[in-house]
Amino acid sequence: MLGKVILEEAFALPRLEEKTKWWAGMFSTDAEKHTQEIQDVTDLRLKYADNYGVGYTILSYTAPGVQDIFAPKEAQALAVEINDYIAEQIKLFPDRLGAFATLSMHDPQEAADELRRTVIQHGFKGALVNDTQRAGADGEDYIFYDQPEWDVFWQTLVDLDIPLYLHPRNPTGIVFEKLWKDRQWLIGPPLSFAVGFSLHALGMITNGVFDRNPKAQVILGHLGEHIPFDMWRINHWFEMLGLDCKKTIRRYFNENFWVTTSGHFSTTTLNFVKDQVSSDRILFSVDYPFETFEDGCVWFDNAEMNTGDRLKIGRENAKGLFKLNEYKDFDAKVI
Repeated sequence: MLGKVILEEAFALPRLEEKTKWWAGMFSTDAEKHTQEIQDVTDLRLKYADNYGVGYTILSYTAPGVQDIFAPKEAQALAVEINDYIAEQIKLFPDRLGAFATLSMHDPQEAADELRRTVIQHGFKGALVNDTQRAGADGEDYIFYDQPEWDVFWQTLVDLDIPLYLHPRNPTGIVFEKLWKDRQWLIGPPLSFAVGFSLHALGMITNGVFDRNPKAQVILGHLGEHIPFDMWRINHWFEMLGLDCKKTIRRYFNENFWVTTSGHFSTTTLNFVKDQVSSDRILFSVDYPFETFEDGCVWFDNAEMNTGDRLKIGRENAKGLFKLNEYKDFDAKVI
């Protein structure tokens, strides 16, 4: 399929190369290659896109990013630096590259102001944050965005008519020491991402974020981080407990959530998620460079599905959500 749109695609700041290599060494079999790919914006990335029929890419700063910085001023300064850096990198490629804002989430109004600045000044397509914000003098506090004081941020998203991509991050501090230190093979995609992330996403529902801000839109990667598979059971218990939500969990997913295929290239799983949330709310993504264009694109282009669903998931849903008009569509040669 030509003209695909992808939107969970990471980059890193070149000045932090040593930290990037150290981080890559914990999960990549080739830290040097990963570092080269994640620091590149307009060379290797666009060559891969050309080879695999990707017309438009929305970039975001790599996890854990600013959410790992528990000093508020330092976090805000880095977020502004990242946003201005990526805006400069992509400005010559408006038909190929866009970006999500990086935000410090220590303060709702500050986050809302930086989001508004990046959208108005740089034309960013939304924001991506890496789950909870570390906070406190020792980094052991966690800021969730599901309380009423965060409504100023959610309303800014609604006013700007853009989505928030909620992305997982690695466990840290006492949570890492108590739960994951002796089970490190389960950190990240095998389990920890889904555990922490699902708590936050479901907390947004149960704490009324979407009842107070019914037009807010949130994107979840990795085919929903296990939530679609437990949807019936979650809703069943919500009803038994008499939870005071205005809608069923399925309706929240039909009206407030989007799910991407990032890093989860299983046709069986995709078909299940389509049945749970519908193809109208699914977006294709790769999760490069943690995953490869080849694995993601070759799988999607050949996955058994009807043409209408392939077009919606591959590009049409994203074109509507991000208001994409003209971007590259072409004849591609897959290598």
